[in-house]
Amino acid sequence: MKPSIFRQALCVSAAAVLTTVSNSLTPPTAHAQGGTPGLMEFRWDSDRDYRKLYYFQTSSIENDRSEWYLHLRAKDRKTSIMKLTVTVPDYFDSKLRPERMTLCRTSSGSMTSRTRCLEEVPATIEVNKTQTAIEVYPDTPVPVEGDYSLRIKLFNPQGKRMYQLNALIQAPGDVPMSGYVGSWLIDMD
Repeated sequence: MKPSIFRQALCVSAAAVLTTVSNSLTPPTAHAQGGTPGLMEFRWDSDRDYRKLYYFQTSSIENDRSEWYLHLRAKDRKTSIMKLTVTVPDYFDSKLRPERMTLCRTSSGSMTSRTRCLEEVPATIEVNKTQTAIEVYPDTPVPVEGDYSLRIKLFNPQGKRMYQLNALIQAPGDVPMSGYVGSWLIDMD
């Protein structure tokens, strides 16, 4: 027997009611808090020589005005800093301006407080012509004790990408050679 037209209409309207009810019962989608790195980081090629450094950004939305704090905590480094070099990927398409960067002693933020500069460290900051390296020369070597950050004010790069910025530190001494300290893996939403 073929179902009657009345039964078909009843089945269609019951399906529509169930769809509406199930859509109203689904919880709203959660949005991650912008500006903070995730709790878990996955890398395809896990290298024991890679060291994760912490950062904070006030916005992770592309083309949005933001402040980036690239942290160098006391426990991440073993020497004082005579020169800091930050390598930037060549596909980073935001303009880096030395006058919008400062080296400062920071207090790291938490759930109840914001990351902020406690005091600026006098330093000369240079960006190369290709925008692939930031070089920071403090007037006096930055001591091992305390947490320091390179604060960068910029418009976030365009595109939903990841950027790996590497930190190289030159310590005071007879041999002027920079050593790898770690990397900041920054994600744009």
